[in-house]
Amino acid sequence: MTWKVLVSAPYFLPVMEMYRQRLAEEGVELIGARVNERLSEDELIEVITDIDGIICGDDRITERVLAAAPRLKVISKWGTGIDSIDAEAAGRQGIPVYRTRNAFSEPVADSVLGYMLTFARQLPWLDQDIRQGRWEKPRLMALGECALGVVGVGDCGKAVVRRAVSFGMRILGNDIVKLPDDFVTATGLEVVSLEKLLTTADFVSLNTDLNATSYHLIGKAQLELMKADAYLINTSRGPVVEGTALIQALQQGRIAGAALDVFEEEPLPVDSPLRALDNCLLAPHTANSSPKAWDRVHENTVRNLLDGLHKFEK
Repeated sequence: MTWKVLVSAPYFLPVMEMYRQRLAEEGVELIGARVNERLSEDELIEVITDIDGIICGDDRITERVLAAAPRLKVISKWGTGIDSIDAEAAGRQGIPVYRTRNAFSEPVADSVLGYMLTFARQLPWLDQDIRQGRWEKPRLMALGECALGVVGVGDCGKAVVRRAVSFGMRILGNDIVKLPDDFVTATGLEVVSLEKLLTTADFVSLNTDLNATSYHLIGKAQLELMKADAYLINTSRGPVVEGTALIQALQQGRIAGAALDVFEEEPLPVDSPLRALDNCLLAPHTANSSPKAWDRVHENTVRNLLDGLHKFEK
């Protein structure tokens, strides 16, 4: 038996040839997709009709796509987040959806701390001043003097909290589920309402999944609760933040700045006002960058794919 497997995960495509022979021995034929960031519904429908399995990224695997894939047996997501996949529709068709939990918590948490240090110590802007002939000494902050608010204290949020503890920060957390007592006690985390977190924190780090409760969780009303000298950091999913409201808040100085690794539309449009704001740090959805983490996810994604396919041999 030969299974046709579509590979559309941008991070897996460069290593696909390394796995081709190994998977061929398991009866898998790999088919690479042409993809930039993700495949749309229409793009998937064009290529998925005779596919048995998919190694996907953030492709829009909707009910409409699944209806066009009568042979599909398994969805193996490269990474953790499955918000782009209609898992309920897949379940109704008996198609398992696999992922790698806690895939990139450590590198993402490093990025969050990097952004906080950048804003607190103003490193890029000091460098810019010197290169432009200025010799000014602005008022800077030490992280130990600041409060951090972590929205979403799951695997990634916990990794952020653990790092912030080492800097002596006051740490507030908010989550829709009860947090483990031992973690709260060990870290000194203050579990508070979202409103209290936003009004208190000097840095707000978003580390939540994207779901019905977190879509546009941070909008105009929430941004107005933040302190004027506070910073927002989003390394979770773009739609957790209402983009237009954030742009206005940054333009009007209602918050001091933002760091964004993710956006409502990716790649970020070339005409996005965010590109012109010097109080906003931008990155191309790369907070997960870590060769060791990538290798672990490659292996787990392949293992998940084979587990799903082999169930159909029984």
